[in-house]
Amino acid sequence: QVQLVESGGGLVQPGGSLRLSCAASRIAFSFYVMGWYRQAPGKERELVATITSGDSANYADSVKGRFTISRDNAKKTVSLRMNSLKPEDTAVYYCNAKAGSLVYWGQGTQVTVSS
Repeated sequence: QVQLVESGGGLVQPGGSLRLSCAASRIAFSFYVMGWYRQAPGKERELVATITSGDSANYADSVKGRFTISRDNAKKTVSLRMNSLKPEDTAVYYCNAKAGSLVYWGQGTQVTVSS
């Protein structure tokens, strides 16, 4: 059974930084596009960033220049470095793996940006 386990969430003040990590297991990791999505209370889940096995990254406009996604195919991990955090970044962040019709999700990790 494929597992995606997120870590690194927490409470941070506006302007602060956090690094989220996702460890994948039982998956041919290098074949998957990995991504981070988020869902704020009362809102739909939205794309934050994705990265291909060749390290081609895509970002939502709202996080461009502030967030950086990276992956390590050997360790089967994907990370999201978040800088200059804003209160509107508060959400549950989900790790995602996609290859064709195969899609897997992690359980999510809470990020709260508040003073």
